[in-house]
Amino acid sequence: MKFSYEDELIDVIVLKKKSTKHTYIRVKSDGKIYITTNIFTTDRQIKKLLKSEEKSIIRMINTEKIKRKNSDGFFFLGKRYDIVYVTYTDFSLGEDRVFMKKGFDIYKWYKKQARTIFKERLDYCFSNYSKDIPNVSLRIRKMTTRWGVCNTKSHVITLNLELIKRDIKYLDYVIIHELSHLVEANHSSKFWSLVEENYPDYKKVRKEMKLF
Repeated sequence: MKFSYEDELIDVIVLKKKSTKHTYIRVKSDGKIYITTNIFTTDRQIKKLLKSEEKSIIRMINTEKIKRKNSDGFFFLGKRYDIVYVTYTDFSLGEDRVFMKKGFDIYKWYKKQARTIFKERLDYCFSNYSKDIPNVSLRIRKMTTRWGVCNTKSHVITLNLELIKRDIKYLDYVIIHELSHLVEANHSSKFWSLVEENYPDYKKVRKEMKLF
């Protein structure tokens, strides 16, 4: 099954399950449309659904295209660099290009930068936070579903290594978000008021981060 959009014919993958009561439409990072539905849903019903949800599907397709664009290439602190593979050096960051040897462990390099930059920003946000909060420890790791995690018992804040690729403002927002959990453990209105108190543009930044 295909979905026609502009000059493209996009694959539609239908997943039928006994346990599924409702029908869900998603566009994944591979650019394909995935429909999860009940085993009794007919192809005719699916085609009708694709037609009725056309505008919504197009929005999802465009969002995924933006996400791919925002991840295509080498990014560091919000700037995109073209990758040039060379043999004369392991790694060198230029003005608009990054020169690296094939097989270079880029995530090891990212982690080294993150240890310094994340700690500096955490210290800055902590010292300027509007409430009294306990001292925190920093951990860094690559995560697939979260930008940050706060352990309110051990006072450890874990930040996603992927933030090293993005502008500092996103890192600061995530830090403020996690520090706020030391005061309000849930996502109540009090929590968001606290986030806004310390990061007034948080709504704009959160919206932008959905495109990463």
